[in-house]
Amino acid sequence: MGSLVYQIKIFTIGKTKEQWLEEALEEYTQRLKSVLRIEWHLVKDDAQLLRLLEKEKSFIGLDPQGVLLESVAFSKELFRRLAEGGSRLSFVIGGSDGIPPSIKARARKLLSLSTLTFTHQLTRLVLLEQIYRAFEIEKGSAYHK
Repeated sequence: MGSLVYQIKIFTIGKTKEQWLEEALEEYTQRLKSVLRIEWHLVKDDAQLLRLLEKEKSFIGLDPQGVLLESVAFSKELFRRLAEGGSRLSFVIGGSDGIPPSIKARARKLLSLSTLTFTHQLTRLVLLEQIYRAFEIEKGSAYHK
C-alpha cells in the first residue's frame, strides 16, 4: 500500500439524514484519509444517477443478487480492482428499488454486502466499514480479528 493514495467514488441516491450516520461515515473517512480519498456523489433519482454514470468507464454495483464475499475475499477483490483501475474505483448504491436494470447491465461486477436488506443510507456505512476493513486486512492489522 505505501503512501499511494487511492480514490473511491460512491454514487448513491438520497442524502444521509441521520446525524449518527453522518458521524459514523465521517469516522471511517478520517481513518482512511491517509491512504484513500472518498468522493461521494449523492443524487436525487435514477435519472440523475444514470447521467452521472455515463462518464464512468467502470463501476461496481451493490445489489442483493450480486456476488456475496466474505471480508478477506472482498479485500482481495477491492485491491485487484484498484490495481486494474489505476488506483481508482467506483461503487453504485441504488435507492429503495435498487439499481435500475440499465445501470446493472453496465456494471463491471455486482456485489452483495449481505443477504439482509439495508436502507441505502445504512448500505453506505456498511460499504465504508468494509472498505476500511479491506485496507486493514491488506496491511495485516488486528482490526479484522
